[in-house]
Amino acid sequence: MERGQAYVEIAPRLMGLRESVGLTVEELAAKVGVRPQTVVLYEEGESEIPVSYLKDVAAACGVDLTALIAGHEAHLHDYTIVRKGQGLSVARRADYDYFHLASRFTHKHMEPFLVTVPPKDENELVWNEHGGQEFIYMLKGTLEIWLDQRRHELEVGDSIYFDSTIPHALRGLNEEEAVFLDVIS
Repeated sequence: MERGQAYVEIAPRLMGLRESVGLTVEELAAKVGVRPQTVVLYEEGESEIPVSYLKDVAAACGVDLTALIAGHEAHLHDYTIVRKGQGLSVARRADYDYFHLASRFTHKHMEPFLVTVPPKDENELVWNEHGGQEFIYMLKGTLEIWLDQRRHELEVGDSIYFDSTIPHALRGLNEEEAVFLDVIS
């Protein structure tokens, strides 16, 4: 699948899940804290879908996030090992590459991802905000992270923990991609 096009496959899963648990668009919107128009937008597959939204919908509907991302349920209860390069590819955004590192584990309390963010111009930043909290630990390169209007640079070994409701944007610096562990709760 082309990078950034996974939302086209995820969209019908969102609608199917909502309908299978008997929720209206308005009821789901209220449960996950978004406007009904946002639910419709994501279910139509016309817009990229934030992982945080998928996580919230999965929780509201009583399924694992893996069911929405991959189209099948996670089955492991005690532990899961993910070998280097073997995480579930979540090609859902045009500006980042995500690998889910616990897609086979059920009843997760957090969602760990290996994320690669390419370098780009400051005017190309994509802003996000979502419920929950986020932890980033740098593995490669230099990451510029904007939290609202505050700019921070993270180097290998640096970390940041923040409230994800703060508008945030990321980019790799020095003409290199930034690679980091991202844990969303």
